[in-house]
Amino acid sequence: MKDLLTKKIKFIEQDIIELEAGCSAIIQKNLPPKFKDPGSFTISITIGDLSVGRALLDLGASINLMTLSMLDRVVQVIVKLTCMTLQLVDRFIKYPYGVIENMLVKVDKFTFPADFVILDMEEDSDVPIILGRPFMKTAREIIDVGDGEFKLRVRDEVITFNEFEAMTYPNDKVFCFRMDVLDEVVCEAAKKLKKSVPNDVIHLKSFPFSLLGKAKLWLNAYESTKHYKERVKLYHGQKILKREF
Repeated sequence: MKDLLTKKIKFIEQDIIELEAGCSAIIQKNLPPKFKDPGSFTISITIGDLSVGRALLDLGASINLMTLSMLDRVVQVIVKLTCMTLQLVDRFIKYPYGVIENMLVKVDKFTFPADFVILDMEEDSDVPIILGRPFMKTAREIIDVGDGEFKLRVRDEVITFNEFEAMTYPNDKVFCFRMDVLDEVVCEAAKKLKKSVPNDVIHLKSFPFSLLGKAKLWLNAYESTKHYKERVKLYHGQKILKREF
């Protein structure tokens, strides 16, 4: 077939042409469908009483990685010093803060021991922890990229997670808006103050804030201070002139 296409031989009718395996698969349409990147696999974990959120399952990582800011939220842990050096993808060398050994990581109903390397770096709010090959080996994990499923096994028990279904669920994070809290606190304090102070002293009605009026007060205060300093200087100058040496 290749010689025929490159015109090394001439085509003869009713001649038998041998096809290679690749050409035969294309003609018979035996090739599987092509898919795009399904994305990274993440899993919800809990360390002690702290719900970490999602952790990244990374086959390319030889260690379990935790940020230093995440360590501050984990209580009752012992960090050991280490001489380990980490070489990142961009060839930069990083020195870890320390190592935590045998930390208990809870995934659903299973609990696994894991060693974490602590690194001072910027934390990803969505995925603050990376679980590498050591954890995946401990959990006897099986990943099916096609179906978006991965399994964790402990003895004869198996838990199956579906990453594609998890992506359709809303985020577990609960956002706290500080302004809402401050408004409630201010209202409660104002009510207590209104009960303890007569009505003719305090009024809770809103009033417009005049920046121009505020600036005018500042200028008047500055002019008064400047005039006072000039009077003091003049007074002391007169005293010095009248003094007899």
